Amino acid sequence: MKPIVKISHLDKFFGRLHVLKDISLEIEQKEVCCLIGRSGSGKSTLLRCINFLEEPSAGTIEVDGLLVHADVKGKERKDLIHNLRLKTGMVFQEFNLFPHLTVLENVIEGPVTVNNIEKNKAIENAKMNLDRVGLLEKKDEFPNKLSGGQKQRVAIARALAMDPRVMLFDEPTSALDPELIGEVLAVMKNLAEEGMTMMVVTHEMGFAREVADRIFVMGEGEIVEDGPPEKLFTNPEDPRTKALLERYHN
Repeated sequence: MKPIVKISHLDKFFGRLHVLKDISLEIEQKEVCCLIGRSGSGKSTLLRCINFLEEPSAGTIEVDGLLVHADVKGKERKDLIHNLRLKTGMVFQEFNLFPHLTVLENVIEGPVTVNNIEKNKAIENAKMNLDRVGLLEKKDEFPNKLSGGQKQRVAIARALAMDPRVMLFDEPTSALDPELIGEVLAVMKNLAEEGMTMMVVTHEMGFAREVADRIFVMGEGEIVEDGPPEKLFTNPEDPRTKALLERYHN
């Protein structure tokens, strides 16, 4: 089966700083992959390059059969990136909910304004996705009435409402109080069990070990090692992986 995500020879520079160095990887359909590494290793930049929230400097990105070259220009570029973003749902560290809209209105905003879905249909879809994240009863609340964990679950429902082929999570629990992290990770675990393809930048090693099919370890802009959790956690080969895991165990 053809991989649903394929990244080939991806480079990213910020000025003269070489942040991502010749990254190539493939993700299979329904695979859950976690990106781990020290702060500044390039994890979030890699994730954000996949849907062009960061501009790749070189290489190609392919999602669900849609191939985009880093150097594509003009109208073709705009159309390709628009279509690429429709295939990827993104959940950030910060929730970025519209404060003046209710939970339900936040979730239907994208399908109605971007996908031109009829409002009644978008509402039914939104209710289904709010139910998936355990927040249907909060549909008429405004974001300021929600906890951080609830806001992040609404953000997940909002991304799911666009019916993405791949979900991208950029440290989705790092802005949460410790007691709220579990409720967000539980929703992500349920999505994995439903067969959603997911790429997750995370420091939550318990989640990575339990839920990931594969873990990519990043260091200084490169993938230094990848493999299934049982191998990486019990028998890492690269010294940077060993040092990283020892840091989390201590």
